[in-house]
Amino acid sequence: MSEGAALGLVLDQVSKDKNIDRAVLVETLEQAILTAAKRAFGMQREMEAKFNEETGRVDLFQIIVIVEQIAPGNEGKEVLLSDAQRFGLKADPGDELLFQIFYDEKDQAKAEEQDAKYGELLKLNRAWKGFGRIAAQTAKQVILQRVREAERENVFNQYRERKGELISGIVRRFERGNIIVDLGGAEAVLPVREQVPRESYRAGDRIVAYVVEIDKAARGPQIILSRTHKGLLEKLFEMEVPEIYEKIVRIEASAREAGARSKIAVSSRDRDVDPVGACVGMKGSRVQAVVQELRGEKIDIVPYDGDPVKFVCNAIAPAEVSRVLMDVGSHTMQLIVPDEKLSLAIGKKGQNVRLASQLSGWRIDIHSATKVSEMEQRARQSLAAIAGATPEMAEALFKAGWRSAAEVASAKPDELAAVPAVGGVQGAQALIANAANAAESERARQAEESARAAQQAQLEQAARPATEAP
Repeated sequence: MSEGAALGLVLDQVSKDKNIDRAVLVETLEQAILTAAKRAFGMQREMEAKFNEETGRVDLFQIIVIVEQIAPGNEGKEVLLSDAQRFGLKADPGDELLFQIFYDEKDQAKAEEQDAKYGELLKLNRAWKGFGRIAAQTAKQVILQRVREAERENVFNQYRERKGELISGIVRRFERGNIIVDLGGAEAVLPVREQVPRESYRAGDRIVAYVVEIDKAARGPQIILSRTHKGLLEKLFEMEVPEIYEKIVRIEASAREAGARSKIAVSSRDRDVDPVGACVGMKGSRVQAVVQELRGEKIDIVPYDGDPVKFVCNAIAPAEVSRVLMDVGSHTMQLIVPDEKLSLAIGKKGQNVRLASQLSGWRIDIHSATKVSEMEQRARQSLAAIAGATPEMAEALFKAGWRSAAEVASAKPDELAAVPAVGGVQGAQALIANAANAAESERARQAEESARAAQQAQLEQAARPATEAP
């Protein structure tokens, strides 16, 4: 079987095995050979490449135009009428002549004959001698590249609808910390950034992950997986809890610190179905199945509430909340909890309050009841220190939201005038002036106390080596 016929069979086989249109393969091959030919023979030449079904090779042609005067830059495309006539060519100005370029080794005799007859006119300079090898390499590279592109296209089309779903595979190998996962018909990658630090895998292990992206332009595997995404948590619950799959129970929000702790807020469309109980399952069987898949990650399941205050109180569980102060403008809630529950509410390294904030979408500040009481006492003292402020006025200012003389000093007169005890705009202006003096005195006192405390600390530090036993 000749090499040319073999190329035709390769095109047929690749088209069949890789589900690529043969016409697309042929067109791609023609363009590649044409590009390679222009690099070899000269970019300024007008050339054409055509796949020959009979020989199974790409025929290459040079096109020249007969002119009476060659335009600047068209030396490779145009030939003078007088030169054409000198070589015995019968043509008129404007005619296009097609000359085949014989580059295959089998056509060497034809190439030599053409060189002898039209070499000076075509000016190929025997460049065809090495082009046969270049053409063969080009054909091979083009087919391989097109096969790779087709495979990637097939993977993309097969998995693009699975973004946001769970997928199961086998760990195959590790590349620079990334885990390559065999999905059966394709490979996926679990990047380092999407891995849980406390989890480890070996080749051959089964892995369940969340599909975060199908990257068509990626150089390696196109399917990007994650074990840290909160979508993994939600989809695992959907698998374990039929009520979620059937949309009776709905996951309203979730927050996750992968490998450590998660929170999930659920609601029910059916009054007879307890959303938290449905997710926990009989004797905790459902939530334990999710915990097991997440390698021991702790999960708090909380009931969702349309009232943001109630929802935040649910989200901060298991801590109890005594009082809530909500600031809608800054989208912040201050939670006051009993002193003995403060560490539980905050959680290890602030984890509980951080997850509750992510779950609810509100910024959460937590204070102990004692600290809040001290802060309120200091606020009342600061307001009472304003000259002319009666105890009733100080209390009215406190209840209206002012917490220090400095805040009153920066207030607008019409805002203060709304407080009944102030005495209108004129009283507000006088109060602002007195508050500025009180705030200045307060700042000076605080600076003095800070300097005294720093001096005391330095004295204690200097005295320590002398009093300590060797």
